[in-house]
Amino acid sequence: MLSDAQRALDEILSPPFRTVLWKSVGLTVALLFAIWLLVEGFLVHSLALPYGWLETGIEVFSGLTLIVGLAFLIAPATSLFAGIFLDDIAEVVETQHYPDEPPGRPLSILEGLATTLQFTAIVVAVNLVALPLVLFLGFGVVIFFVANGYLLGREYFDLAARRFHDRRTAKILRLRHSGRIFLAGLVIAGFTAVPILNFLAPLFATAFMVHVQKRIQKREEAPDGILAPGRAGLAQPATAS
Repeated sequence: MLSDAQRALDEILSPPFRTVLWKSVGLTVALLFAIWLLVEGFLVHSLALPYGWLETGIEVFSGLTLIVGLAFLIAPATSLFAGIFLDDIAEVVETQHYPDEPPGRPLSILEGLATTLQFTAIVVAVNLVALPLVLFLGFGVVIFFVANGYLLGREYFDLAARRFHDRRTAKILRLRHSGRIFLAGLVIAGFTAVPILNFLAPLFATAFMVHVQKRIQKREEAPDGILAPGRAGLAQPATAS
């Protein structure tokens, strides 16, 4: 798994990834800046306290809280925009590292958009729950990593697996290898927790999970695996049309 993570790190700054990188980072920065302006504008126009020092103190506190909140929103915001291009990233990784294997097929536009929006909504909800726990109780950091490890591992594995299998088969693979996928999700969650690097998280996560999915697929194509030739009842890897 560590070798897969290292390969993904080496890939995210390679030329094929840069176009997606600048698009997703640019859109993410624009969204976070717009949120900052809206919240700050609301506070400035809504606060009318009798004591200037109290008003200044509240503005400083709210500004610091907003910075922390935006830091937690970087991962879902980046995922929202990068999700539009993640099939392209997966295809690059498959072509470069697995040229002798059948290529995957991208999800339809509607299915990809629905998946991205659902994933983003879930991540935002979990982080909004974890944020006050981090600020006031401390153990929210553990909740943050565990929850994001589970969610990120699940969603990015599904993205990689659905390029080759139907939804049912992808779910069975995920359940059979839930421990490995959860550990991979923790690696991704750790990556998203590092400032600046978290802008690169969707690219890293996609490349990383493509490698993880390929390892799982090869294991399941063994005679005792669910993808073994002739195994009835499960979809075999799809070929690009």
